[in-house]
Amino acid sequence: MTNYKYYIYNIIHNNNTRGIALFLIVLLHGSSLFAQNQSEIQLANEYLLRGDKKKAAELYRELSKQDVNNSFIYNNYINTLLDLGTYDEAQSYLKKLSKREPDNIQYKLDMGLIYMRSGDLQKADHYFRDLIAENKMNVQRIKMMAEFFSSRSLIDYGILALTESRNFLNNPNLFSLDLAMLYRLKGNQDEMVQEYLNYVTQTSANIQYVKNVMQALLTEPEELASLEKLLYDRVQEFPDVEVYSDLLIWVTMQQKNFYASFVQARAYDKRYKHDGEKSMEVARVALDNEDYDNAAKIYRYIIREYNKTPNYLMATLGLIRTREARLRKTYPVSTDSVKTLVSDYKKFIKQYPDNANALEAARSEASLFANYLDQKDSAIIILNKLIANPRTSTYLRSKAKLDLGDIYLLKGEPWESTLLYSQVEKTQKENPVGYEAKLKNAKLFYYKGDFRLAQEHLDILKEATTREIANDALDLSMRIKENIAFDSVGEALKEYASVELLLYQNKTDEALQRLEKLKQGYSSTGKPLTNQSILDDVYWLEANIRMKRGEFENSLALLQKIQTEFPQDILADDAFFLQGEIYERQLRNKEKAMEIYREFLNKYPGSVYAAEARKRYRTLRGDFTEQPQL
Repeated sequence: MTNYKYYIYNIIHNNNTRGIALFLIVLLHGSSLFAQNQSEIQLANEYLLRGDKKKAAELYRELSKQDVNNSFIYNNYINTLLDLGTYDEAQSYLKKLSKREPDNIQYKLDMGLIYMRSGDLQKADHYFRDLIAENKMNVQRIKMMAEFFSSRSLIDYGILALTESRNFLNNPNLFSLDLAMLYRLKGNQDEMVQEYLNYVTQTSANIQYVKNVMQALLTEPEELASLEKLLYDRVQEFPDVEVYSDLLIWVTMQQKNFYASFVQARAYDKRYKHDGEKSMEVARVALDNEDYDNAAKIYRYIIREYNKTPNYLMATLGLIRTREARLRKTYPVSTDSVKTLVSDYKKFIKQYPDNANALEAARSEASLFANYLDQKDSAIIILNKLIANPRTSTYLRSKAKLDLGDIYLLKGEPWESTLLYSQVEKTQKENPVGYEAKLKNAKLFYYKGDFRLAQEHLDILKEATTREIANDALDLSMRIKENIAFDSVGEALKEYASVELLLYQNKTDEALQRLEKLKQGYSSTGKPLTNQSILDDVYWLEANIRMKRGEFENSLALLQKIQTEFPQDILADDAFFLQGEIYERQLRNKEKAMEIYREFLNKYPGSVYAAEARKRYRTLRGDFTEQPQL
């Protein structure tokens, strides 16, 4: 803050009318003087920018003789004197200014800084402590002092100022955010978390902010475990403080310990009469994270305990969706199980025809018809009805159009697909569903071998608002760039993309035949291909095909080839992790899966799969089977 600002603050704060009038007279007179000296100030600043601090100090010294200049040169002048080590001159300058403005806290703080920079640390320490003690009753001044200390890396004094004032004013929640930031800068994580918890109890509206901060700052498993323990203690000590229970549920979900989340959510819903709302949230996240056992368990609990609330219908639908998600990940997919699911969706729609959830169920039913029962026309009829229904929300209508576009691609009608994708892309430009439509259009260009147009779409999508879409766009973009670098025409990549389209259209046998030729270095027409950099992608694609056909040993062998032949490739950690998943979920070999996940964490600690591998290893080890209940 400049000197004039401090002066204005003081005379207004004290209701000094005479002072205001005097200040205005001085200001009018001073403005003409400043105009005369402006070129000298600019020249001094230029010397400073060039690094000629001695010349700058000489000019500032002359300028400081006229009071009107001090507000404009103060910071540069005092810092230049400190850098030059001319501490006596700096003290004299500050004493001169302090005589005119004895209450200016900036001058007082800078005087302490001079003592410190001159090497008199003991004097500086006593001075700062006395200054803090003198101002501890003034919240505004203490905040200003804390900012000063923080900006000069004097974190301990900033913490001291805030805590001294907090204790003096007997307000334990004062300065919570300021202290949290200082503790973060100092690396005191436990104290930082304590202050964020103090902040969150002041109003429930703060909880999302705190969650966002915690998610960004607490990334290591031991950090989340420490927070979980702290929150357990807080919940036990303050059972009626709702935000502690909410945060405890949140932190266990961050650890993907959904059973523990459910235990707390169940108690939370009962205590605060939320009709199963928090349990529903845990179930949705568990389902998104493929924890089908816990998702199903929670949905069954809600159906049983909250059958007279709106959550009953959503839980009923959620349970069917959980079974569907599990089915899609169990290879090979059982046609009889798909038919059972379709029947369950039909029953739900018939039982609750006027409910919005029935519209969601219809979309799921159409997907099963198209992708697993080869009844594409039935799926098209259902989706067209859904799109035409006036009760269908804009979001659901857009998703149904994307599904319809996918089905036309299955039928080999890509122009119908791109028409539907483009409609959604145009009407939902800045929404996630619009980005999803753009990604589907990019994949269409990719399938057709038009990599330039695909890349244009993908470059936009890498900045998409949803992480999943951005990651998918980045992966496809990297595959294109990686292979075009070795083969500017992209012949091998065109072959590979056409195989992916065959797979999308469920033409698996033909796709496998084409992949075999690619592995041998030939196109589908028998033309030799020069680019073998795509071989790891070929292994990866075939490994996934074999897995979905239930040929697990073949799949594992192909995944091992990626690790052996391409150990430094981007797919190496994907292949390693997928091996663990096959042993865990398909072959039910718990010991082997644990061995792979443990090795994975040692070999790829920075992988995007690391958190999931750690959670799966702990689950298989039995860490989450029993949890404390409050």
